[in-house]
Amino acid sequence: MISSYTQEYMLRLKDLMANQYAMLPKDQHDPNVHRGLRNADGTGVLIGVTNIGSVQGYYMQDGARVPMPGKLYYRGISLEDIVESHRANGTFGFTEVVFLLLTGILPTKQQLSEFETMLAEARQLPDGFMESMILRSPSRDIMNQLSRSVLALYSYDDRPDDLSAENIMRQSIELVARFPTIVAHAHAAKRHYFDNKSLYIHNPKRQLNVAEDFLRMLRKDKKFTAEEAHLLDLMLMIHAEHGGGNNSTFVCRAMSSSNTDSYSAIAGAVGSLKGPLHGGANAKVMEMFRNVQEHVKDHKDEDEISHYLTKILRGQANDGSGKIYGLGHAIYTESDPRCELLKKYSREVAEKSGHMDELELMMRIEKCGKPLITKLKNLDIPICANVDMYSGLIYDFLKIPPELFTPLFAIARVSGWCANRMEEVLTCNRIHRPAYRAAVLRVPYTPIDQR
Repeated sequence: MISSYTQEYMLRLKDLMANQYAMLPKDQHDPNVHRGLRNADGTGVLIGVTNIGSVQGYYMQDGARVPMPGKLYYRGISLEDIVESHRANGTFGFTEVVFLLLTGILPTKQQLSEFETMLAEARQLPDGFMESMILRSPSRDIMNQLSRSVLALYSYDDRPDDLSAENIMRQSIELVARFPTIVAHAHAAKRHYFDNKSLYIHNPKRQLNVAEDFLRMLRKDKKFTAEEAHLLDLMLMIHAEHGGGNNSTFVCRAMSSSNTDSYSAIAGAVGSLKGPLHGGANAKVMEMFRNVQEHVKDHKDEDEISHYLTKILRGQANDGSGKIYGLGHAIYTESDPRCELLKKYSREVAEKSGHMDELELMMRIEKCGKPLITKLKNLDIPICANVDMYSGLIYDFLKIPPELFTPLFAIARVSGWCANRMEEVLTCNRIHRPAYRAAVLRVPYTPIDQR
């Protein structure tokens, strides 16, 4: 417990700090300061080159951004082509995506089979790890537990600081394999110790792929349908990578540029993804969605929906932020390819699970919200729904609780983090060192008896 004296003292310190921040000069108009590593037109400051992920949402013509349908490429291959191939063949694609991101090539049947075996064998956590790290020290927040567990894996590695390509690849495979197991066990512990629910632990099963095994570990009865597993596999594929500039991947690359170990760099990325402005955005979408459900009487009346969304944009409804969560993206303009894939392939599960009305309401929120934002904010470039608009809803279809939305994002994205880490360590060879301009004036030191 914090004493009343400590609370009072911390308030006084807060006031002192506030005064210092108030004196910081405004730099919005200084062309040499790039807040958020953004250029004046909102694009990202170019700091490197990558062969891993490519995000395309516009093209430049005569110095201006021209909107285009969004495209996402993994190692130069269209994400849409990967997904469509697996959906047409009824196969699971996430393991192939992991292989592609880590190695740079598509696997042969034999290579994929061997890789699947390696991942399956690596899913099991080290002896005693679950008991000592997860059950004895449970956490209310699964992302914090995941980050702590990743750091702890350093102690179970015989070569934790070896930066050779072979060793980073081994560490990457083990991390990708173990993330679902850690998350499932951390969630079981959280339910038991903080939600007063029964404790059940299902160990990973080698015969299943990642999506199937996670659903099996998550559910008390271990049961899932093929449609559910394929939809979760789709979610994993589309979240696996999104270029080197997204916040968590940038954190991973910045830490890797210092030649730190894999566990530190990946734990840093997990911490970044936890933020509500990054991986936690889908939960904010669902909070807003439930608010719209509650306050809009006729969910099929687009005029009523538009009226309420206008109140949200004016800060008069929902959380007062003035945001329609899930609409808009830093790069995509006309469309987010991940969002389009989710809308296309979520209908079957929505229909079978009795959630079709909810999916259609979200589509109406998207339809009505886009022109409202464009009009009220005087935008000259179109906006689109981003992946967060539908991902939380789809997790809801899959009976996945909100506290697992961001951890599932991490289960997918760790493959992209590891690929970017390898590229940074093995090819870049220069520590990241952006600059901050000092704003404080020179002041003399005052002896304590004169203050």
